[in-house]
Amino acid sequence: MQLDDLLVRYFGVTDLARSTPAGVEAGVEKALVDFGLEQDGGKRFALWAMLHLLGRAPDLDVAFKDESDREAARNFMDLLPASDRAP
Repeated sequence: MQLDDLLVRYFGVTDLARSTPAGVEAGVEKALVDFGLEQDGGKRFALWAMLHLLGRAPDLDVAFKDESDREAARNFMDLLPASDRAP
């Protein structure tokens, strides 16, 4: 899943600055519902990552049953600050 595809699916735009606060909230709520229903691990992770970037992701112990999935999420979170420093 591409981030742009997820943004269009849930928010109708690829740049959230072009959405309204109500549009963002509605998109987040729909993404949270879909996250809870999704069975595919890769798609769940993509939804969780997007929600994390928006500050709305479920806690790791709630989001992922498997420890390896939780560790992958921790690695993702650890990499984000490093990406801010990249040239």
